[in-house]
Formats: sequence, structure tokens, C-alpha cells
Amino acid sequence: MNHSQPAAPLPDAPATADNAFPLASVLSSALALGIGCRSGVTLAQIEAAVRAQLGDRGDRDEWTLAQVKVVATLDAKAAEPALLAFCAAHALPLRTFTREQVANVEAHALHSAPGAAAQARFGVAGVCEPCAHLAAVGGPLVRAKLALDGVTVALAAFAAANP
Repeated sequence: MNHSQPAAPLPDAPATADNAFPLASVLSSALALGIGCRSGVTLAQIEAAVRAQLGDRGDRDEWTLAQVKVVATLDAKAAEPALLAFCAAHALPLRTFTREQVANVEAHALHSAPGAAAQARFGVAGVCEPCAHLAAVGGPLVRAKLALDGVTVALAAFAAANP
């Protein structure tokens, strides 16, 4: 069964202390890809979710896999075979974060409602969005969580000085 939630593009935001630059300025930036997944997902499921998040949906905000510089997830997912295979296939490093690090991400930095599965299993409000934000050294989310077939994916942009 394929359950998906489309991820709407995030609106342009004025510069603030937490969102250092408007969305329009990050379209050519380096990206951090946050991924959460159910145990046992396949490489094909991860590929499909990532492609759906990055791909051409006809909106003005499109990114490519070439812009992704790091994949990030919860440390509890560090040995997930499909996630490791995805990183190896695309020569991307995998950064992991502890539950404590993820839980400390400020709610205003996230765009999706807390996930029941992440809360029940790991005691955190989410995986993909906070991990993308952390891996991008606090850079803003440029695409909110997309949930597709057991995989969640979010994108954050690195600040220009931190790709």
C-alpha cells in the first residue's frame, strides 16, 4: 500500500535570526536531506521518496540530487540497510543525530505536525525535518516532510558559508 502526503513548497520568508535568508535565495544551495523510515524499507522505497521530494512537480521550487551534500537521520536508523545502500549508491555521507539532539530542535524550525510513529517509537516529534535542519547546521527547511510508502523526507539548505 502506498500512502503519500504531498509536500507543499514553503512560502518565501523574510530574513530573521532563525531563517537567515529567503527561500528564493536557496534554490542553488547545497542541501541536507533528512530521512526517516520504517524498519525494513527497500532501497527502491527510499529512492522513490527522495525523487518525489526533489523532483519536478511543476512548482517553482525544484532541487536536484546533485545539490544534496549529506543525508541525515536518527542514530537509531544508522544501520538501516536501505538507507546505507542509498548513501553508498549516491556517494553521500550519512550523519546521525541522537534523540536528545533531535528533541532539542526548536518547534519553530519545523513545518510539520509531530509524527505519532516517531513519538511512539523514539520519543521525538519527528525524524526527517529535525535531522535535515541539524545536518544543514541550522539552515532553514526548504521542503517540509513528505511521507511516502514508509519513508519520510525533508530538505534543508545550508547557509552559504556551510555547505
